[in-house]
Amino acid sequence: MDFTLGYLREALSNYEDNAICLRIYKKLKTKDYNSEVEFVRVLDEEEIHFLNNVLPKEIKYAFNEQDFIRGNQLNEVYELLF
Repeated sequence: MDFTLGYLREALSNYEDNAICLRIYKKLKTKDYNSEVEFVRVLDEEEIHFLNNVLPKEIKYAFNEQDFIRGNQLNEVYELLF
């Protein structure tokens, strides 16, 4: 799995009670994506919307905790959603 997607998977574990999140998490778990670009291409509109809402919070949290690597990795995925 792509290193960046590992951080995404970890961040999504905070939202396991959400059905859309579970769909995204399942995609990450069942297929070995070579890059975050490859992964983002398989997301549907609802999943993209979910990530657009969740990732800014997760990125902010990572930077507040001074986990700059995690914050930057999550930001890479976030930028691809547009």
